[in-house]
Amino acid sequence: MSKPVITDDPMYQLLRTGKIDDFNRQRDSVCTDNLRACDYRGLDLRGLNAEGLDFSDAYFRNADLRGIDFRNTNLEGVSLGDARISGCYFPGILTAVEIKMSIELGTRIRYSKSQVK
Repeated sequence: MSKPVITDDPMYQLLRTGKIDDFNRQRDSVCTDNLRACDYRGLDLRGLNAEGLDFSDAYFRNADLRGIDFRNTNLEGVSLGDARISGCYFPGILTAVEIKMSIELGTRIRYSKSQVK
């Protein structure tokens, strides 16, 4: 697994600079395919509309994710080390143990996308 990246992708940069409302307004009319494997370390992403996004292999250490609905988001390989997740929804296939291990130990979240309904 490669190191999470900081890209020049315009949509990623909106998240990186805290422009969550701008991201949410634009997300359905532009390409959001370049959010995978990116570095979201320490970002405040509260209010993000994560519906249908692919954050696989992303790095969310110390990020503020409170209240985000990730039920229909690809989180395969994501690391949530020390992230704030109060009020979040996660894909139903994820166990509490898997999420807890990622929060406490920084492990990558593991599940098969084929198992997601």
